[in-house]
Amino acid sequence: MPLNLTLVIILLGGFLSGKLFSKVNLPAVLGMVIWGICIGVLFADIIPPVLFEIEPFLKSFALIVILLRAGLGINRHTLKQAGITAVLMAFLPCIIEGTALTIAVYLLFDFDLAVAGLTGFMLAAVSPAVIVPSMLNLKNQGYGRKNEVPTIILAGASVDDVFAITVFTVFLQFILTETFEITDILFSIPLALVTGIIPGLVIGFLLVWMFKRKVVNVNSTEKTLLLLMISVTLVQVGDLIHSASLLGVMTVGFILLEKQEKIAHELSGKLSSLWIVAEITLFVLIGITVDPVVAWGAGLRGLLVIVVGMLFRSSGVLISTIWSDLSFKERLFCVIAYSPKATVQAALGGVALSMGIEEGETILAIAVLAIIFTAPLGLIGIKFFGKKLLDTDFSD
Repeated sequence: MPLNLTLVIILLGGFLSGKLFSKVNLPAVLGMVIWGICIGVLFADIIPPVLFEIEPFLKSFALIVILLRAGLGINRHTLKQAGITAVLMAFLPCIIEGTALTIAVYLLFDFDLAVAGLTGFMLAAVSPAVIVPSMLNLKNQGYGRKNEVPTIILAGASVDDVFAITVFTVFLQFILTETFEITDILFSIPLALVTGIIPGLVIGFLLVWMFKRKVVNVNSTEKTLLLLMISVTLVQVGDLIHSASLLGVMTVGFILLEKQEKIAHELSGKLSSLWIVAEITLFVLIGITVDPVVAWGAGLRGLLVIVVGMLFRSSGVLISTIWSDLSFKERLFCVIAYSPKATVQAALGGVALSMGIEEGETILAIAVLAIIFTAPLGLIGIKFFGKKLLDTDFSD
């Protein structure tokens, strides 16, 4: 099958399946994944190999787009109001869930400890594809503004993803180099985070200077293209030096919003449109690569692992918000909003398989199960409980 026809099938079918699932109040991403599984089953022998060669870039590009949107939606003043709660939400639930998942995968699937850690922290990440648009919508409608609940979730979940991806990458390097030391992990993770943030700060302030001085006189579409090219380059360099480059991408967006708010809103609007294509590509591709037979074999154990992870994540969210000014209803909403998994699992679920790791097919199957099980529950929960648990009291 020609590549251009394959892309038409992916994009058009993914778009229509997403719309169909949205009509029945299910996440569009679920329809896209199922459409991808159908393509993989029906056209497995005629899908052009070049599609799988460009697949890693397409998935990485989708992550860049959604995390740029997240960075462009986080205001310093509201983040300061959220305070320590946003910081705890960024790390604690992920650490608690990732550790619990590592143990559960190690025991239930008999994986090597490093492979179990890679799987656990891949599964631990929440979904920016579900959470970022949902929180931006709630912010625009004024829900939860008094205690900045959407901002806490938006900032926390976005950094949560980057942190989970960073730990995943550390474990992957240990597996590929056949070295595994706990002390190396404890050193590598903070180093990766710091070396990810610093380039983001430098690039963010450089872009602010360029736009302010009109060093490059370009329109908003050209600014978006420039931002994306720089972000892709930043991630490619980060992959070489093993830094948390996606955190740098978010930092660029944060700096632009802080220093050039009007331009930041223009960029956010352009990225919103681009995300439509990136989202379809990301979730259809994960469906194409999954093996339904392996997914079925991992079923009960995989679901048990996912449930265990969600229980521990919920406890992590409750612990993170215990010292905050959030009401019980707001804390409960944070638990619900932190449940969907989709984007990171779609982007990283097939990495182990592509790297030749023996357990790769099973890891991919568990990733797809996590999307199918948690994305609908999370999105429905956010939509249903968002306006019930969050008030619109704008008073200080």
